[in-house]
Amino acid sequence: MGQQEKVSTSLAGAVSEGISASLAAVDAELDRRYPGDPGTRQPVHTVYVPGNAFDADTIRSWGDQALAALDEHAPDAASFAAVLGLSDDLAEDVYGRVRAKLEREPVEDLRVDFEDGYAGQDEDQDAARAARLISEAYAKGTAAPYMGIRMKCMEAAVRDRGIRTTDVFLTGLLENGGLPDGLVLTLPKVTYPEQVSAFVRLLESFEQAHGLDAGRLGFEIQIETSQAILAADGTATVARMIGAAEGRATGLHYGTFDYSACLGVSAAYQASDHPAADHAKAIMQVAAAGTGVRVSDGSTNVLPVGSTAHVHEAWRLHYGLTRRALSRAYYQGWDMHPGHIPTRYAAVFAFYREGFETAARRLSAYANHAGGDVMDEPATAKALSSYLLRGLQCGALDTAEVDALTGMTRADVERFAAPRRGDLTATAQ
Repeated sequence: MGQQEKVSTSLAGAVSEGISASLAAVDAELDRRYPGDPGTRQPVHTVYVPGNAFDADTIRSWGDQALAALDEHAPDAASFAAVLGLSDDLAEDVYGRVRAKLEREPVEDLRVDFEDGYAGQDEDQDAARAARLISEAYAKGTAAPYMGIRMKCMEAAVRDRGIRTTDVFLTGLLENGGLPDGLVLTLPKVTYPEQVSAFVRLLESFEQAHGLDAGRLGFEIQIETSQAILAADGTATVARMIGAAEGRATGLHYGTFDYSACLGVSAAYQASDHPAADHAKAIMQVAAAGTGVRVSDGSTNVLPVGSTAHVHEAWRLHYGLTRRALSRAYYQGWDMHPGHIPTRYAAVFAFYREGFETAARRLSAYANHAGGDVMDEPATAKALSSYLLRGLQCGALDTAEVDALTGMTRADVERFAAPRRGDLTATAQ
């Protein structure tokens, strides 16, 4: 090393101390409002099943129906790849992984629906039965990683019914073994932040009644009205909703058809790639960034049923919409029919398989200060590791191959994916 330079300063230490003191409230606010991603697994989809139709074999039935659809309409890798336009080098791998996923874990997230999709006659009984069946599924190891209900909204006409169904369901879970770790609640048709606050009060009351830890119950907010995006005063309502949830919001879910209809979009053009949908989801994404709240895309209502020609057309549509969403960082969406999940997993697996080697080598080069043809920053390293971790979580990637190409353990990848606040800035200095 050469001769060290003389270092001089002009400001007294009190200047730095004074600035820090003046920003103490901002520092606390940043930590409170923007804690960063929780680092937990995000499911690639949410499946909605009406409360009156949900049964003990629902998850396995969805997997079996999806496999049957493949057997009938794409019985091998070549035919499936031809429908979706998969490259030759991906066809066998993706097809094999899709079939294995449908056999092992066909559904990652399931919501028993007591809102738009519900057509039962006795909601109390159906909610209690859903609680019992979900508890039994977790006890037997047959549950999806995430399960829960969508209750009716907080609007006056159905508010009492929504509150009662939530109470019946949660009470039933406690009576049948306790609240599972994968429990998820979805609050639909939220228009005002005050409705979010009201649901928070409901969950607080339930926790207090049963001696549960404060904040144990979280929920997703479903964005289905224009007012949820833009309030009458011009502010972004969805950002205020996240604040009103007081740390309990886990997700923002886009409701394709209710939102489109709210804006007057004709039925034939209501889709998740409509400009109105892109605008809404972009606002949701910006509002949620850094808060730990995940954004989910909506669904398509074009079902892959009937003739092989129609199934293939519906598969191509669903595959294209899913790939489009993934490229825009919407890593979750809704699936409305068992025939959708083969193309859900095909799109997800192809997305991660295509970019796997490049992402792994870039992360390895960054971690080892090895340079390369791309100059990555700490924030990009976080994005690269998050990409690999999502691929591992859903089954698109295997731990051994990620370890081999990155030279890292999965724990190392997880640390890059979810750094503590300040780590990225400190690393960049």
